[in-house]
Amino acid sequence: MDLLRAAMAGVAGTPYHDGLFFFDMQLPPSYPAVPPLVYYHSFGLWLNPNLDDMGGVCLSLLDAGKGPEHWSPASSSVLQVVVSLQGLVLTAQPYYNESEYAYQLGTPQGARNALPYAENAYVLTLRTMLHLLRRPPAGYEALVAGHFRRRGRFVLRACEAYLQGCPVGTLDAEARATAEGEGGRRPCSTGLRLALNGIVPRLVEAFTEIGADGCEQFGRLRLPLTGSGAVAPPCI
Repeated sequence: MDLLRAAMAGVAGTPYHDGLFFFDMQLPPSYPAVPPLVYYHSFGLWLNPNLDDMGGVCLSLLDAGKGPEHWSPASSSVLQVVVSLQGLVLTAQPYYNESEYAYQLGTPQGARNALPYAENAYVLTLRTMLHLLRRPPAGYEALVAGHFRRRGRFVLRACEAYLQGCPVGTLDAEARATAEGEGGRRPCSTGLRLALNGIVPRLVEAFTEIGADGCEQFGRLRLPLTGSGAVAPPCI
């Protein structure tokens, strides 16, 4: 078998929580002397510094260069690629995956810039969900529908928490605020509020169509725009 497809669910504590992400992998004739070719189902969205809008995947492990982070015919594997995509690409702070920003890790400047970057990644994750529900990869229709049937209400609960001021990427598996989220509560940014006010009704409709339970209550989940000095209500 020289063609593989991997479906990954975004993990809690990241902007990609509850998203589904599909990767196609081709094993060249000379594999494992060379790494697999990997294509990401992007739907035209530049999700991440490592995942571009054309489906390109940037990962050191997919480079046959020298060094421990590069592909090694003796020890590297497809499983290692999958684990790296999950752990190094769909990460909690994708801002620092940008090579020119990595030096800001742990600095006040980095903290200021990482949050809006994570908010954008979250919005792109929601848009990816809508694309998948509308056009799931052939043969994976049941997997996509089943995932969002189970997780739809938690996706919407996360939208509610972020609208109420929890920083993106600070929720647990049930989309409840963690201690980090409570401690970092602040008014939701205008950009995120506008985006969610446009996306949430479409998500409610899409989740309801596939039979996801508990989504109707979020149909009116819209908050008015507020000034930068507004006080956000407590995180749920």
